[in-house]
Amino acid sequence: MEQGNWLEINRSLWDSRVRGHMESEFYALEAFEKGACSLKQPELALLGDVRGKEILHLQCHFGQDTLSLQRRGAQCTGLDFSSEAIQAAREWNAKLGLGAEFVCEEVYKAAEAVKGKQFDVVFTSYGTLGWIPEVKPWAKQVAACLKPGGELVYVDFHSLVWTLNSSGSEFAFDYFNREAIVETSEQSYAGTKQNEALEVGWNHPVSEIQQALIDAGLQLEQVQEFDYSPYNCFENLVEDEPGVYRWPQHGNRFPMLLALRARK
Repeated sequence: MEQGNWLEINRSLWDSRVRGHMESEFYALEAFEKGACSLKQPELALLGDVRGKEILHLQCHFGQDTLSLQRRGAQCTGLDFSSEAIQAAREWNAKLGLGAEFVCEEVYKAAEAVKGKQFDVVFTSYGTLGWIPEVKPWAKQVAACLKPGGELVYVDFHSLVWTLNSSGSEFAFDYFNREAIVETSEQSYAGTKQNEALEVGWNHPVSEIQQALIDAGLQLEQVQEFDYSPYNCFENLVEDEPGVYRWPQHGNRFPMLLALRARK
């Protein structure tokens, strides 16, 4: 599948999801407007005190986490390839008077899109690398966007999660990144309905992600795995305790999140 083909297929998919996501209970925008933070504990622990830091948030969707970081005292730039998402992010930024910036571009052109500016932190989380075919060019963009001494904070669903079928009941996909996974969907992870649409994804093993960052000149400082999801975003998850979701058949024996911090 040619790059332009997968890119436009996925861009169209994400453009179509934005307004439904904003109306969904999943994103809880009413509570967010009143001051609720959308960030979860794994990324908050890695980010630490962000006051006064310049942060680039890659694949930011409509900017909810970007704006949460802005509220915590950072100066944030959010980047996403969906024009619908960036328009919505700018609307919320203006509505809340937060002063963040938003740029519409694909992640492989991040450094060009921010005009060579470098940041204290590059942040990305939850459903990101699975939408791009190669991790090495992504890692190079991360490195290019970081100041010397700056850090990447990455939190996403563990690579093993993407090998399971939608119900989590059996292995359905290759752990290794051998070919594109092309599917059709009528409902997003947020529970919102959409017209049947194609989506194209890839599985990236943990070793591929780590090695790409090392090859880009970044030093891994912290790597963590978590046995739960902070989101109820897959079929058949059970809330074992507040904000802790697992598949009952796997319990706490299965890694659901990968989190890491790497420094330039």
